[in-house]
Amino acid sequence: MTNKLEQLKTMTDVVADTGDIEAIKQFKPQDATTNPSLLLKAAAMPQYSPLVDQARQYGQTSNKTDQEQLDLACDRLAVLVGAEILKFVPGRISTEVDARLSFNESKMVERGRVLINQYEELGFSRDRVLIKLASTWEGIRAAEQLESENINCNLTLLFSFEQAVACANAGVFLISPFVGRILDWWKNHTGLNYTADNDPGVLSVQRIFNYYKSNKFNTVVMGASFRNTGEIEALAGCDRLTISPALLAELSEDHDKLPQILDKKSPQQTGAKISLDEAEFRWALNEDAMATEKLAEGIRQFTKDTLLLEQQLKG
Repeated sequence: MTNKLEQLKTMTDVVADTGDIEAIKQFKPQDATTNPSLLLKAAAMPQYSPLVDQARQYGQTSNKTDQEQLDLACDRLAVLVGAEILKFVPGRISTEVDARLSFNESKMVERGRVLINQYEELGFSRDRVLIKLASTWEGIRAAEQLESENINCNLTLLFSFEQAVACANAGVFLISPFVGRILDWWKNHTGLNYTADNDPGVLSVQRIFNYYKSNKFNTVVMGASFRNTGEIEALAGCDRLTISPALLAELSEDHDKLPQILDKKSPQQTGAKISLDEAEFRWALNEDAMATEKLAEGIRQFTKDTLLLEQQLKG
């Protein structure tokens, strides 16, 4: 029997959650995703040092303030790394907008356009790129605007059903509900251990998937942030799953049968479509302590890593 990774690829598009080219070559995913934390790791890899130099020079060539130059350099590095990855995946790369803009709709739209333009200047069409935005109300509105300009988006740091509802209503291309970080929160707050059958992160993605498919939304569901292969296996059949190299390796070494759990052709039926205005969205998020805390924590962590990346780019 083929290994579980190859079995998974027959029912789900596998995405590499890494900037490591060697891992991408090894596991041959459909797409790849990056974020500030992964870019920070990539910037420390010897093979990327020429790209770091190029990004630094790109920022310094402009008659801008120091911060504007750093913004340019960070965006350029993200695009250069993404462009390198696109040489080895047939599908798309996800590139993230600066997390410090997570509550500024117009600035996120502006930076999304900048990133897409840079990819196009390097010869990559926009249908090979997803712009990553935090799933704040402002991020979802920014995505709605970018989608209207044929710039597809990946809404990340998604922890609640209501965030997913708002993304689908906005017509975003793809969402990345975070499985492992949800599990982390519940383990820390309950002291309990969970199996794949009752993992709160897994159950969250299953609920979103079934809601989307039973209501005929086109938005792609891509589970993310896995802590173990059990979580991945419990979502076999999800549209896409973005997986770290370590877990891709585990799946590739396991030759047991992998059953399909989710099926978009025959989803579990859920309630009718839900509409959410801004006040309803913010209230629902406020009432979900886990989602509120993990969203804020994720934005802070990505900001921290962006600041560290800026220090590297200062030279």
